[in-house]
Amino acid sequence: MALRLKEKYEGTVRKQLQETFSYANPHQIPKLEKVVINMSVGEAIVNPKALDSALAELVAISGQKPVVAKAKKSIAAFKLREGMNIGAKVTLRGERMYVFLDKLFNIVLPRIRDFRGLPAKSFDGRGNYNLGLKEQLVFPEINFDKVDKARGMDITIVTTAKSDEEAAEFLSAMGLPLQKGSSSSSGLRGR
Repeated sequence: MALRLKEKYEGTVRKQLQETFSYANPHQIPKLEKVVINMSVGEAIVNPKALDSALAELVAISGQKPVVAKAKKSIAAFKLREGMNIGAKVTLRGERMYVFLDKLFNIVLPRIRDFRGLPAKSFDGRGNYNLGLKEQLVFPEINFDKVDKARGMDITIVTTAKSDEEAAEFLSAMGLPLQKGSSSSSGLRGR
């Protein structure tokens, strides 16, 4: 499988960032480290089978087996005990990371209704970008008829950029559709 996004990074994005920020060392040029996809399944407290469908959906979306996330603390108000299964997450690196981001930038995000770009304020101050999707149905691998409930997910793109400015320039060059204004999109969760 051709890794279009990796070829784009090696071919044009590295040179563009070198010219823009005039790095002294080529190892200073920002690159992608990993992508973390996190799906919280709150109803798994009362219905443990709900976690199984979320795990299957994460496997279909990422192409990798997810890790089950367990509760760290007991919270009586939520009927939650320490050690209960409450979600799933996948950490993508290497080729799978590039394939997933290519799909996210070019197929998934444009499928969101009324999508006008991602908010530029979702950087964390250390060069990483966070976005939340309201439902898993925007991914082409998910069969609409087999979905029992729409579940959201958080996606974190971790880069080696030192600042938000570097990360914004880098991810925009890679194809992340950042919006120019400050209005919110309907298919995304606010951060």
